[in-house]
Amino acid sequence: MRVNGTPFRTIWLAEDGARVEVIDQTALPDRFEVQSVATVEQMATAIRTMVVRGAPLIGVAGAYGLALAMREDPSDARLEAAHAALFETRPTAVNLRWALDRVLAALAPASPTERASLAYRLAAEIAEEDVAACAKIGEHGAALLRAEWERRGRPDPFHVLTHCNAGWLATVDWGTALAPVYRLFDEGVPVHVWVDETRPRNQGALTYWELSQHGVPCTFIADNAGGLLMLRGQVHACIVGSDRTTRSGDVCNKIGTYLKALAARDAEIPFYVALPASTLDLTLRDGSSIPIEERAASEVTTRPGVRAANPAFDVTPARLVTKIITERGVCDASEGAIVALHGG
Repeated sequence: MRVNGTPFRTIWLAEDGARVEVIDQTALPDRFEVQSVATVEQMATAIRTMVVRGAPLIGVAGAYGLALAMREDPSDARLEAAHAALFETRPTAVNLRWALDRVLAALAPASPTERASLAYRLAAEIAEEDVAACAKIGEHGAALLRAEWERRGRPDPFHVLTHCNAGWLATVDWGTALAPVYRLFDEGVPVHVWVDETRPRNQGALTYWELSQHGVPCTFIADNAGGLLMLRGQVHACIVGSDRTTRSGDVCNKIGTYLKALAARDAEIPFYVALPASTLDLTLRDGSSIPIEERAASEVTTRPGVRAANPAFDVTPARLVTKIITERGVCDASEGAIVALHGG
């Protein structure tokens, strides 16, 4: 995607072929800054502090983190320690575990002299796969949104509501939930996006920033405004991403997603979830088994003496999800449909 007209991805290999460069998302939307990552410890910090964030992106970042570790020390002990350090940074998003395990499995039987180059190659491969997957999600999701737009008589504008940031900033490029929006906009459909602020970290500000960079009309709203807009008929479809989705179709996403799904069901508005197949956790049937990350209370309030809880995610039951969109197509949020499309 583009920043001030210049093409960018969220993560790339530096010119020296060793360091990894990332867009610092903690500086956005006020400042566009690039951070250079030279060690696995720095990558773990970048993931933990949300310099890089979004389930698909932190998977790629984790893979590059292992490459950085192998460049310093390709021993078995270092490989296992780096895997453990990166894995513990963000427990909810399954892409991180998926990418780390994939690289570990490939590196374990390789000789130490081969590990660094192999790890860099695998990280780049995972990044390219993510771009291709998100492009296909955009294609399948745009067809779904276009059908809803036409079913409603082609309203101008066609109002879409999203929660958190599931655009290109949360992936390597294109995004998950926003990829269909970009595709629809580029095809000439008069789409407008209601952007939830997504407290407490205000990831909606990232969504607003990247949509504006692309020229997509959008409006920033308080998290609790969505229900009113739905009841007023000012939302035609909801679409969100996911950090982990079970084989039964339960969707774990940023805190507040469940409330949007409830409101959408009451207002008879379709609620779509877009994710790459790597975000599916086919080992879990029930969303109650997903570990929910508890982040620092200081993200919620810094007032002295105030006790705050800060769960970062919630789980939307499959019964509230209209369709799931992946790079392989569109399916119902049910075990039979998910397994039929994705195997397992």
